[in-house]
Amino acid sequence: MKLSVVIPAFNEGARLGPSLERVLAYLATRAEPSEVIVVDDGSGDDTAAVAAAFAERGVRLVRLPENRGKGAALGAGVAVSRGARVLLCDADLSTPIEEVERLEEQLAGSEIVIGSRSIAASEITVRQPRFREWMGRVFNRILRLVGLASFRDTQCGFKLLRGEVARELFAALRIERFAFDVELLWLAQRRGLRIAEVGVRWADSAGSRVHPVRDSLNMLLDVLALRWRAWREEGRRRPRAVPPGVETPNGTGD
Repeated sequence: MKLSVVIPAFNEGARLGPSLERVLAYLATRAEPSEVIVVDDGSGDDTAAVAAAFAERGVRLVRLPENRGKGAALGAGVAVSRGARVLLCDADLSTPIEEVERLEEQLAGSEIVIGSRSIAASEITVRQPRFREWMGRVFNRILRLVGLASFRDTQCGFKLLRGEVARELFAALRIERFAFDVELLWLAQRRGLRIAEVGVRWADSAGSRVHPVRDSLNMLLDVLALRWRAWREEGRRRPRAVPPGVETPNGTGD
């Protein structure tokens, strides 16, 4: 299996069908085996039924019994993926599926390639509301707390990872909701993985599942918790000073 497309879905019954049609039509043009995995994140609508209707066309459905968050949903899908490459893709296709080709061009020299709406090569066809753009800029400044200031856009839902890297990183994630992207990139940096940021086409979709105030606050709390975790881990790795006159295991000391 060359490519796994993992799509998290929460109450996406109205949009999921057309999106899957487009994804499958595109994948049919590629001369390589691929799979599509939809993860129903405890939806209250017919999301699961819509995905199940595509089973004969190879779409795999993973169901979470309750809503746990986008990070948890993606983690469940990545865990059962079989592809040498794993694409994370939003159910509304705000980034067209065809844009995966831009990311694939960079994967040869990286372990992770993230789609970006904020660098020169990006193309925004329908903009977000101004307050969401402003909140995104504020959030990017906050990311300096965890050493991710070099990335212009961590929250775009379009990301491509080498398969084994994706499965390893998602197995280690603790954050289950929207700030999972931050932890994903933080873990990747700590492991010395190469991350490329590539401009993509993107259009805002009506009916966003993001609650501007509540989810922004929760993301901030998750980032602060991640910063605390980083401080603790850095403290454990830092060598302790040896008091004068105390012998060390290699026999040195003042």
